[in-house]
Amino acid sequence: MKNYLFVFLYIINTWFSRAQDVSLRVEVHLSDIIDSTETIFITGSDSAVGNWNPGRIPLTRINDLLWKFEGSFQKGTRLQFKITRGSWEKEALYDSATIPSNFEITLQHDTTMNLKPLTWSDKIKRAKPELSIRGEVVYHRRVKGKGLKYSRDLIVWLPPSYRSAVSKKYPVLYLHDGQNIFDPSTSFSGKDWRVDETADSLIKAKGMEEIIVVGIYNTPDRLQEYSDTPLGRSYMNFVVHVVKPLIDSVYRTKPSRRNTAVMGSSLGGLVSMVMAWNYPDVFGKAACLSPSFWYDDEKTLNEIRAYSGKKKEIKIYLDCGTREKELLDGYTQMVTILKKKGFAEGKDLDSHIEEKGAHNESYWSQRVWKPLLFLFGKR
Repeated sequence: MKNYLFVFLYIINTWFSRAQDVSLRVEVHLSDIIDSTETIFITGSDSAVGNWNPGRIPLTRINDLLWKFEGSFQKGTRLQFKITRGSWEKEALYDSATIPSNFEITLQHDTTMNLKPLTWSDKIKRAKPELSIRGEVVYHRRVKGKGLKYSRDLIVWLPPSYRSAVSKKYPVLYLHDGQNIFDPSTSFSGKDWRVDETADSLIKAKGMEEIIVVGIYNTPDRLQEYSDTPLGRSYMNFVVHVVKPLIDSVYRTKPSRRNTAVMGSSLGGLVSMVMAWNYPDVFGKAACLSPSFWYDDEKTLNEIRAYSGKKKEIKIYLDCGTREKELLDGYTQMVTILKKKGFAEGKDLDSHIEEKGAHNESYWSQRVWKPLLFLFGKR
């Protein structure tokens, strides 16, 4: 009798739960056919729409001009979302020049939404060179550091509310190779990381905190400055004792280690790891994209492997592309070492291998949203 009662209650509970579910149907009606190799995605504030991953949840192609999403949600779910072609640099626009706010809906009943994008953010023709940077930037020119042969520029990107929310303070992300992160006209390859577009989109989508981003330009001494050498230690000292105090004195920052991160790629990824490891009281977070852990006979790998002290209280993001074969072994070693030191995936460690990822700014720009969300995402 008890078993029958259990089954009966289970059926009733299942039926009741399903009765509380409502459906959302989103139809995207295009004005122009997209490339046959591309897909349209939905991204938003729920796992069913990708948790703000712009390339996780594809829509179903009905025909060349119609794409469809269908999902089931618990009644009362408040949902925010956007439409992309797989990355934040390719989000749908509904007029010719404005990055839209996210769509918001509270799902009380079965709902169908019809969206009609006019164009995409990567299709906008920018009339003036200065418009190649989204948002406001401020330059600090020819900043000098003790023990460094070259002065260098800083480029500071301010978040959307910085000028209007005059009492608000912001976390800070320090980025190496600063001329490559915002502006294609100053970038080494002619392609930039699109950190401005990506951060702006994620902030407006309410996926991440508003942050200040500080790009530190590199110099002809980049190889030595971005590694654990005497010149590299002078560079790290410069960032800690010159650049950070300058930023904290001029801008409304949250200066604590919990609100301070460092990020870079290649050798910039290497030095980001070294800085966070050696200055955990300054940098509570680090992101290392395609890090050159092979450099100097794997010195950094060996030093962290040999470390036997108290666990470092830092969050670390690591990634590597499958086309970066010379870097994959060092990346894999570092992930293994950190896990043995007590770092846990999804908590204070996030590791990612980018399928077909190569070693250049274009590929880093396609996945820079991942470390931004890991370090500053709203959870």
